[in-house]
Amino acid sequence: MEGITRMSYLLGKRGVVFKLLAVLLAATAVASACGSDSSSDDAAPAATTAAPAEETATTEAPETTDAPATTATPTTTTEAPPVGPSQGGSASLAIEAEATGLRPWEDTCSSPCYNMMNAVFDKLTEQYADGSYGPMLAKSWESNDDYTVFTVQLQEGVSFTDGTPLTAQHIADMFVVQQTGAASAGVIASSNLIGVEATGDLEVTYTLSATNGPFMAVLSRAPMGMVFNAALVPAGDEDAMAAAANAPTGIGTGPFMVTNRDVDNRTDMERNPNYWMSDNFGTQLPYLDSVSFHPIPDEGTRLDSLSSGTVTAMQTLRQATIRDARTVAEDGSLWMFEFQGNNAGGGMFNVLVPPYDDVRVRRGLIMATRQDAIIAALGGEGISEPATQLYAEDSPWYSEEAAEAYASYDFDGAMALLEDYINDADRSDGKAVGEKLDVVLSCPPDPTLIAAMEVTQQFWNETGLVNTELTAFDQATHINMALGMGNEFRGEHEVHCWRWGSESDPGGENSGSAPWETSPFNFSNWHDPEHYALLEEARTTDDVPTRAALYAQASIMVNEQVPIYFSGGTATAIATAAGLGGFDSWILPDGEIGIGHPSAEGRWGQAYWTETE
Repeated sequence: MEGITRMSYLLGKRGVVFKLLAVLLAATAVASACGSDSSSDDAAPAATTAAPAEETATTEAPETTDAPATTATPTTTTEAPPVGPSQGGSASLAIEAEATGLRPWEDTCSSPCYNMMNAVFDKLTEQYADGSYGPMLAKSWESNDDYTVFTVQLQEGVSFTDGTPLTAQHIADMFVVQQTGAASAGVIASSNLIGVEATGDLEVTYTLSATNGPFMAVLSRAPMGMVFNAALVPAGDEDAMAAAANAPTGIGTGPFMVTNRDVDNRTDMERNPNYWMSDNFGTQLPYLDSVSFHPIPDEGTRLDSLSSGTVTAMQTLRQATIRDARTVAEDGSLWMFEFQGNNAGGGMFNVLVPPYDDVRVRRGLIMATRQDAIIAALGGEGISEPATQLYAEDSPWYSEEAAEAYASYDFDGAMALLEDYINDADRSDGKAVGEKLDVVLSCPPDPTLIAAMEVTQQFWNETGLVNTELTAFDQATHINMALGMGNEFRGEHEVHCWRWGSESDPGGENSGSAPWETSPFNFSNWHDPEHYALLEEARTTDDVPTRAALYAQASIMVNEQVPIYFSGGTATAIATAAGLGGFDSWILPDGEIGIGHPSAEGRWGQAYWTETE
């Protein structure tokens, strides 16, 4: 059977062609900008707070070259000139938080970190503009009949940035490291992966313990998909492991190499002169000579740094900032790359901690909260639509029945549930009958998140049955509190802001719903065997309506039990100085357009300054 390089939404007959179901691009046009979102299969948290950059980024203008012009122009809030990429120049991106590290298998990431990792590492697969999966370092693949063995052919002529040729053995060696990686181990378990073997110089065979039709989707995300040289992180070498957090030369095959890593200030990268990929005109990538990343947690300061020319780009996942950036862009000085898809804001309850172990409390608190007021506090009025599940309304997995099951605002219903718990002699928090609930709500200290917390606190306290304490921690601490790496994955959180949903196929791996004892990515610690069985069953069939029905049942169960909750869809944006583009026109090796800028995650290997007319 021939392997293929493109996966469509329908699984075909294996003897004819193997196709993998992938999620539709759940894109909602925002103003005149459009794109796509992916992130958050990693369930990125709702904010950031790394220390701001102390140095200014360079904004060196590119030299115009004879590189062929393309028709790929950015989607902006103003009319962009019909010109293509030039080679050369530098770009500097203000990100909302510092990366905890640049080890795909080890470091839990969100949007800022993925911008950096995407510049250093290539993935085995990538998503097309329609959300389906295609080739990156994996040139082609095929599966056996029951989707338990996947045979992958790698691209030829690829080398790590120190000149070491990429072979199948590197992928097999990665698996040894990934099995104990903080970010990858849970993905391995939930994707049913049990073996990775080099079965040829450029042939890799993945063996699964059970059927997983969408398995190749797993190889499109950082923990298992980003390719690294495991020889640089030998087992037991703690110094090498620590050094890998700074992405030393030779660790990846990507378009850039880290030349300076000044944590909490700036990370500088230079062009990989031997990068293996070219654009559709034969021009070697990347276009840019260098790129730098600058953590600036304050949203207003980050936008000011762009509008003043201190940096040439910024990313944001804040609706209020997008609104402000649109205003700045009205004079044509900025280009806006926006998207709103499956990713949504909200939060979770740690169901191992009383009183959140009782569904009456979880449903009661959410039913006492008005989504529209929270969205307005976040600055998303007129931008974000209320969310009720992991999928947007234009996703193939969206369920109207699940939407109807969501714990929507109902003050009287909320009071009844909370009173029932408070007056229960066997209430789980150990308080006396009639005593108020004590709850702790935490978000990182972003101004819009603080505003949303204060509105939530008002709603909950207005019941007269709840005392609400608000706390705020920097993003790294916020994430680690939920991961629970120090207390057997239980977490140190109570009610926690978080983001949910992504454009990735929902069946690739189910670590977010796996038993909490085995998965740090089950952040709420809620696990229902019947719910998990539905997710597992959805991976055994190639029929879209059947899968959608199974996901609908699973979504209904989540909305009935409320381990997680939603506010509104997450509008995201990369804003750039006019002329810096390429974020919605980058291509896969087969020349097809990629998914764009998911969750404000840029593909900097194909970013460019436009040619001057």
